[in-house]
Amino acid sequence: MTTRSAAHGSFTIERTYPASPSRVFAAFATLEAKSRWFGPDDEHPGDHDLDFRVGGREHLASKHEGTTYIFDSVYYDIVPDERIVTAYEMYANDDRISVSVATVEITPAGSGAHLVYTEQGAFLDGLDKPEWREHGTSELLDKLGEVLRAGAAAN
Repeated sequence: MTTRSAAHGSFTIERTYPASPSRVFAAFATLEAKSRWFGPDDEHPGDHDLDFRVGGREHLASKHEGTTYIFDSVYYDIVPDERIVTAYEMYANDDRISVSVATVEITPAGSGAHLVYTEQGAFLDGLDKPEWREHGTSELLDKLGEVLRAGAAAN
């Protein structure tokens, strides 16, 4: 029998990027753009669908070291070039490992943009932990920065 538990946690990650707020926002808004930085790095990127609109959904399923991870999200608030609010759940195989609300806020910062990512979550049954999620999200936002810097260098 599985021991049930819920660990609650929240974290905030901030990044400043060498791109306009509209370019940072655009990196979230299409499957083509988001696939460049969000999700697995391996040769098998998995199944990824994105319907970027209020009420729209995002789904990503990928396999890593024998475990299938599933990300299912609903968009609750979108303010172009400024804010994105989602609620999402994560699964490892058939086990729900977390349910979270995440907010992305984007503001001008000199010639670039400042991003503030805030997440509040319930991390379930010891299968996920707030510090693990914060670490993984930090890596994704670093990868977003690499993509934005590469785009700036190409211009």
